[in-house]
Amino acid sequence: MTAAQATSSGSVRPAHPALYAESSGSGAPLVFWHGWAANLRVFDALRAALSDQWRTTAIDLPGHGRSSWQEGAEAIDAERFAEQTVAQLLAQLPPRATLIAWSLGGQLALRAAARAPDRIARLVLIGTTPRFLRHDDWAHGAAGAVLEQMRARLAVDYRGTVSDFLELQVRGSRDAAAVHAALCAALLRHGEAQPPALAAGLALLAATDLRAQLASICIPALVIAGQYDRVTAPAASAALAAMLPQARYLEIPRAAHAPFLSHPERLLPLLRAFLAEAPALSGAP
Repeated sequence: MTAAQATSSGSVRPAHPALYAESSGSGAPLVFWHGWAANLRVFDALRAALSDQWRTTAIDLPGHGRSSWQEGAEAIDAERFAEQTVAQLLAQLPPRATLIAWSLGGQLALRAAARAPDRIARLVLIGTTPRFLRHDDWAHGAAGAVLEQMRARLAVDYRGTVSDFLELQVRGSRDAAAVHAALCAALLRHGEAQPPALAAGLALLAATDLRAQLASICIPALVIAGQYDRVTAPAASAALAAMLPQARYLEIPRAAHAPFLSHPERLLPLLRAFLAEAPALSGAP
């Protein structure tokens, strides 16, 4: 397994360095994007289970795990930051890949699908919402005060903020202690997210509303939610699936925010069946 570090011969060097990536297996490409405060290690078990049939690549988001962080990036407009991040991720996306994306990674995957639908064969969105915050016309989000409290605490105690978030992700899940241990182990083994990257991620969650773009994303999608998810309400994922033209919704009983860790025996057969379906034409409804 190696990091993706170099540009193609003769090409102009990109403004941002390549994000850290690891690949294994052979076959059609599956690409994994993780969520806020995590890193690519969270997908180790899922990738191992799929590498017998697919070429799997997991990527660390900017400033997470072993991906570098560009100084000052947290100070730019949230939409511009999202555009830059999606551009970095797309630069390392194999042609006609399936994206398997979790939480904040799922929002980035939706942005990528709207921007470059010909590059993506399928979407698997886990614990994903098109809008994180509650609004008059969106009852499935978190209160703005909750996110503001996270942002304030992050500035003085980022490790405590991440620790509380990890606990929230597993609350209500079957085998919660084991899932929590797996999330913590990923950070210990592969590296924590840098505080500026965490701050930029929270700003992005506060600013993002992708609902207007969903009708144009005509890519087969599997939207997966945990019954007891305290981070992304299952109703938010169900609404997301309803707004995507080619999506189906799967809710995992007794799972929380990380069903790929807590319920692999339930998720894997359904995921394999979805991945084995005949690919759709590029961008076709």
